Amino acid sequence: MTISIVLSVLLVVGIAGTLFLNQASFGRIPQGKRLERIMRSPHYDGKQFVNEVKTVTMTGDKNIFDVWRDFLFGDKSLTAPDKAMDVVRTDLKKLPRDRDWIVWFGHSSYLMNLSGKTILVDPIFYKASPVSFVNKMFKGTDVYKPADMPDIDFLVITHDHWDHLDYQAVTELEPRVKRVVTALGVGENFEYWKYPVEKLVELDWRESADFGSGFSVTATPARHFSGRDLHQNKTLWASFVFKTPKRTVWIGGDSGYGPHFAEIGEKFQDIDLAILENGQYNKDWAFIHTMPEFLGKEMIELGAARYMTVHHSRFCLSRHPYAEPLENARRAAEESGKQVLMPQMGEVTYLE
Repeated sequence: MTISIVLSVLLVVGIAGTLFLNQASFGRIPQGKRLERIMRSPHYDGKQFVNEVKTVTMTGDKNIFDVWRDFLFGDKSLTAPDKAMDVVRTDLKKLPRDRDWIVWFGHSSYLMNLSGKTILVDPIFYKASPVSFVNKMFKGTDVYKPADMPDIDFLVITHDHWDHLDYQAVTELEPRVKRVVTALGVGENFEYWKYPVEKLVELDWRESADFGSGFSVTATPARHFSGRDLHQNKTLWASFVFKTPKRTVWIGGDSGYGPHFAEIGEKFQDIDLAILENGQYNKDWAFIHTMPEFLGKEMIELGAARYMTVHHSRFCLSRHPYAEPLENARRAAEESGKQVLMPQMGEVTYLE
């Protein structure tokens, strides 16, 4: 009798788990011609994508279960604000198209207008995890939704992690998105979610796409990983250099420190604005996110005229105090001697 009960419980749990993982929001593993292209990539080892320098996800003495236990049940007294954060409410559809500007929505989501083209990066407008009670937005930051966005010329997705790729947001945006620019393999999710394949531009590291009229994009390396379910590193993660008639902007995505920062700075010596990850770091995964002590070094090696840091101020994905990344940005500005933009969420910053 007891064995029957245990088996029944296991069966129910297994069915529930299968149904949960089969939700459309988890996307789809690359297949067909896309998989054939992936297998030709020099960054694919036959089973998964790999970083260009040796990288392990967990660098401390904890395993992933320890990390999740600490994250879910550990002390969070300093990891989130105790009152609503101030967010500027901007009418994005009325902003000028003849001036370059950027509006940051918190974490790694932001909208740019560059030479009359709108570029929306990693928009998280609903949730940053498969379930609503994990990675909840800080109070006051749930302000913008897809309906608030203007028509989008380029939707940029740096990689497929839940805090960068919001299924509900991108599916609602589809009718108003002209092109999706993303890393190799991530387009499988968009095709599965009914995006026309002709909208999808997928790039391997160091590949470029020319859109004409002075606009082009090059995928550049990052030191990170990918995956929306139990399958890891089946799609690539990337940073991107956008060249426009007026300026060059580097979109950093998620990345730990590595030699690619100096390489990018050497190849693209005209970067006007570089947008760097700064937040959700932890010594237990020190290779895959930028630790504070490397932020100023990255700025120096990239050699951009100015910087903005993201990946903070909206979610708690690590254990550091929620305001600490802002202190890191100020310190890095002093170390590098570079200008660092520190806009309020929702504030318009004009790039003159």
